[in-house]
Amino acid sequence: MSNIYHSAPSAYDYPLIVKQLLNRAKTVSLEQEIVYADKKRFTYKELFQRINRLANVLAGLNLDAGDVIAVMDWDSHRYLESYFAIPMSEYILQTVNIRLSPEKILYTINHAKPKVLLLNSEFAPLVKDYQFENSSIEHIIWLDDNGVSYEGVFGGNQNRVTGEYEALLDAANSEFDFPDFDENTIATTFYTSGTTGDPKGVFFSHRQLVLHTLTEAATLGMLPNKQGVSYGDVYMPMTPMFHVHAWGFPFTATMVGLKQVYPGRYAPDALMDLIINEKVSITHCVPTILQMVLKEAQDRNASFNGLKMIIGGSKLTEGLAKAALAQGIEVYTGYGMSETAPLISLTEFSLNEPEMSEEEDIARRCMTGKPVLMVDAQIWNTDNESVGMGKDNTGELVLRAPWLTQSYLKNDDAGKELWENGYMHTQDIAYIQPDGYIKITDRLKDVIKSGGEWISSLEIETILSLHPAVADVSVIGVRDKQWGERPLALIVLKPACQDTSADDIKAIAEQAVERGIIPKYGVPSQFKFVDELPKTSVGKHDKKVMREMYANQSEV
Repeated sequence: MSNIYHSAPSAYDYPLIVKQLLNRAKTVSLEQEIVYADKKRFTYKELFQRINRLANVLAGLNLDAGDVIAVMDWDSHRYLESYFAIPMSEYILQTVNIRLSPEKILYTINHAKPKVLLLNSEFAPLVKDYQFENSSIEHIIWLDDNGVSYEGVFGGNQNRVTGEYEALLDAANSEFDFPDFDENTIATTFYTSGTTGDPKGVFFSHRQLVLHTLTEAATLGMLPNKQGVSYGDVYMPMTPMFHVHAWGFPFTATMVGLKQVYPGRYAPDALMDLIINEKVSITHCVPTILQMVLKEAQDRNASFNGLKMIIGGSKLTEGLAKAALAQGIEVYTGYGMSETAPLISLTEFSLNEPEMSEEEDIARRCMTGKPVLMVDAQIWNTDNESVGMGKDNTGELVLRAPWLTQSYLKNDDAGKELWENGYMHTQDIAYIQPDGYIKITDRLKDVIKSGGEWISSLEIETILSLHPAVADVSVIGVRDKQWGERPLALIVLKPACQDTSADDIKAIAEQAVERGIIPKYGVPSQFKFVDELPKTSVGKHDKKVMREMYANQSEV
C-alpha cells in the first residue's frame, strides 16, 4: 500500500543535534546567570555569544569535521562553552581526565589524537615535556585564572600556541551559524578510569546526548519538588566535567535555563561558600565529596537547607545517608557508568508516598534506584538468559537504552564483549525487586567467594558504615587457605573515635547475622584500621589497589 502521507517540501527535518538543546533558553533565559567560582559572572545572552566566539576561533584553525578537540580544565564556564561550541561545530569533544596519572593522561591524548588542546595553565607541568612534534596536537589554547603566561612554557613548540582563551574570544565575532548535520555524528569521547589495564575510550553521538538530556530532565521533572528539578533551581556540579559529561547535567541545566554555578577546583571551603552564597539547590557527587562537604558544614555549624544531592560512582552507605539527611541534604542515589552516558536508574519519590519508617526511607535512598524512562534493564545468568525478578534471581545487570556507547574507541573486540548477545553487560551483580528497584550486590570483580558462597562486599560495607565511629569503610576479599577467600574490612575511624576497637565494629556485623540480614560467613575475619582508603581518579574506592596492598594479609 502506498504511503499517502507526505511532508511539505519545505518541512524542517529537525536532526537531534546538540544545538537544539539551546532553543528554549535562547528565548526565555537570556538574563539568567552563569557563575564561575568567585571569578566571573555573566548572563545566558553572553554565554550564547561566547559559544559563537569560540566556534569562530575554532573555525580559523583549519580543522576538518570529525577532528578531536581535547579539554584539560577544572569545572568552569570555559568547559560549559566547550560542551556546546565543539560538538555543534561538528568536531568531537574529548574531556581529559586530569585525575589520572600523567602517563595515563598522555595515553588518552595519544590514543584519541586531538588536533587542538584547550589547556589550563595549572596542568602545563603535565604536558610541558610532551613530544608535541610527534603528536597529533597542532594548536594549544591557553586557559588561565592566575595571570600565568604561556610564554616560554612549550620551548620549541611555542608556535603551536594559538593564544589565551579570553583574548581569542574577545577578538572573535559573536555571530556564528551552526550547521545541521547527521544526528548520528559523534559528539564526545572520554576514557574510563581504567582500574584494569589502559583506560578505554567511550563515545556518544549527538542523538544519544539529546535523548539522554531529555530523559534526565523528564525523569527529574517527575519527582516531587523536594527531590526533583524545577524551574528556579540553581545547579552546581560536584562531579568533574571530564567525568561522563558531569552526569549530563550541564546539558540538562542549559536546556532548561537554570542558573548554573561552576566551582573550579574542588575545595571544601569554596564549595560550601558557593552553596550558601549562590543558593545552590541541586548537585551531584560521589560519596567522598559528600563526606568532604559534610565535614566542612559541621565545622561551620551550617545546614544545607534541603540541598538536593544525587549520589553515584560508589555506593551510598546508610550511615552516610543518615548523616547527610541530619545536616539538611536531600540525598538519594543515581546509577550509571562511563559506558551509559551515564543515567540508568534513580531513587523514586512520589506524591502519594506510603508510610515508611526512617530506616526504610534511608534504605530506599541507598538503593540503586528504578530504571529511568526508556531503559530496558534485565538480570541475566551466566548463559546469557534473563532470570526474572526477585532476590532469588541474582545475576549480571544488562541494559538497553538509546544513549549507551556503541563500542570502545579503536577497540572493537572489547566493544563486542560489552554488547554480547545484543545487551550491554555492566559486570554488576544485581537483582530487581518486584517493585522495580535494582539492588546491586557487587561488582563481578569485587564479589568475595568464600567456601563456594558469594559474599557481597557492598552489603557488609553498608552494615559497618552504620557504626557511629566509622567515617569510611571498604571490604575486600583476601586469600584464605581453608575457604579460598575471606572478607577483610578496612576502616577509617572518625577523629573523635580513635579508641574504638575491632570488636566494637565486629559487633554490628554480628547483630546483622542475628537479624538474618547477612549470613554468618559474611562477618569479616579481620578488621584493619587505616588513615585513608585508596581512591580512583574519580573518587571511587580503588579495590584493585587495596587487594594488591593486602594480598598477603590472609590468616594463617
